[in-house]
Formats: sequence, structure tokens, C-alpha cells
Amino acid sequence: MSRFFLVGLLLWFFALPCLAADNAYLHELVHRARAQHLAQQAEWRDLVHYVPRVVLPGVKSLVDDPGFFNAPDGRTDPQAELEATLARFFSTTPAKGEKQLPQCKFIARYHWLKERLQFDSARLPEQACPEFDQWYAALDPQSVTLVFPAAYLNNPASMFGHTLLRVDAKGQDKHTRLLAYAVNYAAATNETNGFMFAIRGLFGGYVGVFSVAPYYDKVNEYSDIENRDIWEYRLNFTPAEVRRMLEHTWELGHTWFRYYFFDENCSYNLLSLLEVARPSLKLTEQFRWYAIPSDTVRAVTEVPGLLKDVTYRPARSTQLRYRIEHTPVAQQYLAKDIATGEAKPEGARIKALADPDRAAVLDLAFDYLSYERVSGDLPQKPTAQRLLALLNARSLIDVDAPPLKVPTPAVRPDEGHKSALVAVGGGQRAEHGFMELRLRPAYHDLMDPEGGYVRGAQIRFLDLRARRYPDIDRNRIESFTALNITSLTPRNRLIKPLSWYLDVGWYHSRFAEGDEPVVFHLNGGAGLTYEPGHHALVYALLAGSLEKSARLRHHYALGAGPSIGAYLDPASGWRVGITAKAFRYGTGGRHSAGEISLKQRITLSHQSALKLDISRHYEFGNYWNEGKVSLDWYY
Repeated sequence: MSRFFLVGLLLWFFALPCLAADNAYLHELVHRARAQHLAQQAEWRDLVHYVPRVVLPGVKSLVDDPGFFNAPDGRTDPQAELEATLARFFSTTPAKGEKQLPQCKFIARYHWLKERLQFDSARLPEQACPEFDQWYAALDPQSVTLVFPAAYLNNPASMFGHTLLRVDAKGQDKHTRLLAYAVNYAAATNETNGFMFAIRGLFGGYVGVFSVAPYYDKVNEYSDIENRDIWEYRLNFTPAEVRRMLEHTWELGHTWFRYYFFDENCSYNLLSLLEVARPSLKLTEQFRWYAIPSDTVRAVTEVPGLLKDVTYRPARSTQLRYRIEHTPVAQQYLAKDIATGEAKPEGARIKALADPDRAAVLDLAFDYLSYERVSGDLPQKPTAQRLLALLNARSLIDVDAPPLKVPTPAVRPDEGHKSALVAVGGGQRAEHGFMELRLRPAYHDLMDPEGGYVRGAQIRFLDLRARRYPDIDRNRIESFTALNITSLTPRNRLIKPLSWYLDVGWYHSRFAEGDEPVVFHLNGGAGLTYEPGHHALVYALLAGSLEKSARLRHHYALGAGPSIGAYLDPASGWRVGITAKAFRYGTGGRHSAGEISLKQRITLSHQSALKLDISRHYEFGNYWNEGKVSLDWYY
């Protein structure tokens, strides 16, 4: 035993100079880092995701995973985290429970600190990172593209749109971009209940993680399954900036954040990756309170010289609608009958057509059946057999299909109006004149300029209207809409979506002159929307309504009724909305209510509009008129 003790003692003795040298060099690096104030520099703050505290002094990291930090108080102390990170770089073994060496786990931090402190490779040798090298070689990156799938109202997580980053490989072109990889940030959950997702997402009930996946999987998810148009914004990053961003993506690994629906969401955290690539961008500081995807895309495109080009990728449903519009009506019906199996792809009806028309009908039938297969609930085997039969019939016609070129919308999502609104105006309500201030932090309603937004879609969130009635010296909150979501998706001969809406908030009900208590309402309904032309939408919905107030019999009223309307665009920048609704409350506080309104909007500039509203109301046996003009600013 004494022999083993002597050997161990000798090994420890000869190792002392190395340990002392390492310790001395660490102290030297720490001293130089303090002298250069590295912990206060933007690059370090971006790498560890530090942001200023809202109330208390100092900073905190938005990362919630303890494994992301090397110092016990690293989440709130940038200096301690930097020095602990330097100390970890001397380790030649992975930490407990980890597979990577510290230099590899925190590879972006390592390279930045090495550049700033000029590490002596003899005193702090650089370690090999074969796993990262293999991963990076597979990506073979050359440039980065910011991808924006448009809003999808049927999923609360994507009702404002979504953003992700595509890593474009060397030698890649427009024909091979689907083979690239995408960097995505999302909540890690299998929640299928949209309402529960929205509620938990508001309060950080999920963790968010970054992931890297094939881009074609994302296109299939967003464009083909959810039928969302995709916009691709290619960015002008240098190879060094792209590498720095991907090194940070690697070191994030499975690191988790608290996912918040409105602020620390997909778009905000992707902006943080772009800031790591180029710290001078200062993008996230523009979104302290909430980050709506279209606004974050706009912030990126407004950086001088950052945007290279933009590509529009229409969704499967957009392509199908375009093909339907350019197919004669009789051929549309025939294509549908063939797709549903009511007519045969080689039957007499289609044989009566000329070859080009036969080819066009079979192409439309195939596209329609493919759309229904993905979007609907069709049996897989019979549907696959019909698709194969369509392909066989089409292969017998020696006519090339003309390329389907869906026109790019005139206004991109980043070119539409900004999502926050302030409006000032005035008018007359019954016997009293008023002045009104309206504040809406998000996002878009049907009377706003439509360019850049989903046609027929409306999301109003925390929409507040405050009024002053000078003649009776009264100030009050006239109405508060907590959430209004409306989806008026037009139907055609083949595609028949359901339109719907949900409206939650408070308003002043008119029981009688001078008696207008606050009433909570929850309204929702579904129905049909049609598009008589490119400049009109008409709809009819059947809705239910719940009202709550201490003034109502049994403190509530439950009713139902129709809601109809039309939105017309007679000229560029001019929209007219005509709507009417009526409710009969037969349970609880029994009464009737209804209104008919005429609204107009004139676009004044890219971020301003003039609106005129005239309406007649009926409630609790009282009739009254209201008229208002307002000037709206989007910011």
C-alpha cells in the first residue's frame, strides 16, 4: 500500500506546476476580461440572453434551464457567469451527466472569449469537438433565411403567424431549398385543446426549446397541412455571422426557456439568434412587452442592407383556389365528381373533352383530392387508390401541364399596417355627443387595410374604447374587448370551409335613458362566407350569446340569433362594411337586442386611416342611433 501511496504522491507533486500554471493563467484571463469589461458587452449579453429587469435593478437571463449556466448565480450575474465559464474551459472531462467537454458545449462562448482574450493554446489547449463538426458539416451553411408562415386562426399558437430560420447550404438554389434545415423554437407540448394552450401559454405554463429539422417537414406542416402561405426573407449575413449563430444554436441544445404566448415566443427568441450573429442589430429591445411575428419580420426587413430578397410560397389551398378560379364551372363540377368517385377518370363525361381540357380536369381532380386527403378525414386506402387512378389516367394524355403561377400578393406581411392602433374621434350616441380614444395593442380587424394580412381574418386583443360625454360631464370606459377572433373564409364549388367567430368582453348595455350598466358578454357562432368577386365578402352566421350582469334577472341572459354582413372594396384604399345582428335572449334576463351598421374606411397613408361608423341599435325596448368619425394611426 505504501508503494501505491508513494506513486500517487509523486504524481500529485509533478502535477502541481501544471495546476498552478492553469490557475495562474485563469487569473490572468479573468483580470484581462475585467479590464476589457467583457461581461458588460453586447456580445456576452446576447450569448447568455441577458435582459434588463423590469422593476429591480440589474439583469436576468431569459433562459430558465439551470444547466445553461456555469455559476450558481449566473442567471443574474454576467460577470460571475463569464468567469465561471472561463474556468470550465480548462476542464478536460465532461461535467457529470453531460457528454460534451465544456469548450464544445459552450462553443459560441468559447470562440468569442478566445477572440477577445487571445487564448494561449499552450496554456489553454483548444479541444476537438467531433460531434459539433459533424453536425455543422451536415448543414454546410452559407446563408440564412427568415421564414414567415402566415397566420392560422384555427391554432392559438399560430393565430398571429409564426417565424423560423432556414439554413441555406452552399450551392443551394430555389429548386433545392426544401432540402435545407430549419431552426425552430416552439412550446414543447402535445396539448390539443386550443383554449388550454392559449391560457397556459399566457402564463408560461410550457417550456420552449429550439430544434433543427428538415425544412421540407416544416413546409409540409405549414403549407400543406395548415394551408398557410409562406414568405421567405433571405438575409445578408456573412459566413462568419452565420457560423456564430449556428454555434450558439448548438450550445442551446436542449436548453429550455419558459414559453410565453405574447412576449417570449417563437419570434422573440429567433430574433435573439440573429442578434448573436450580428450584435449591432438590437432587435429584441424593440419588443419588451409583446412580440407579434409580423412585427418582428418588419423589424428585420427595416434594417438597412440586411434583406437580400423575398420569395413567396403559396399554400396548397392557395394554389387550389387559383386553379379553381381559372377552370370553367362545368369542368370544376366534373373534377369534383371524379375526385369523390362519382365519375370515373376514364368515363364518358371526360372523354367528351379535348385533350388539354381532359388534362386540366384530371390535374384539378388530383389537387382537390390531395387537399381533401390532408385537410379532411378521408379513408386512406380508398383515397390512395383514387389518386393512383387519376395519375394513371393523366399519364395517358400527352399534354404537359402548364406551370401553376400563383401571383405574388401586392403587399407582403412586413409591408402591411403595424399591429398596434391608437384612434381619436368623436360623434353622437343617442342624445349625447362624445369624444373617443381607442387603444388596441393587437392586431387587425376587418375594417383595417387588408394588405399583408389574411383575407377575412380578424384578431382584436385588449381593444379598449374610452369616451368623454361633455354635456353630462361623464368619462367612462365605453367597451373593452378582451378577445375577438373572426374567420370569414370564402367557400367555392370545391372548398367549403366553415366561417366562425368568438367575441369576449364588456360593454355598456342600455336598459333605459341614463341607466347603462356594464355587462359582460361571450358571443360565438359559425356559418358561411362567399366571395362574389375579388373585392367583396358576404357572410351569414348563427351565433349564441351569454351576458352576465347583476342587473339581469338571475344575473345572466342566454340567447341566440343571426349575424349577417358584407365587406366591399369599391376602390383602392376604400372599404365599406354593412353588418347586422339580432339576439333573442330567452333564458335568464329575457330581452331582445340587435344592431345594423354602415362602416367606411379611407386609407390616408401606409399607417393611417379615416373611419366613419353609423349604426342603429335596439335593446330592452330602447332604440337609438350612433355616429362616429375617427382618425386611426397604426404603430
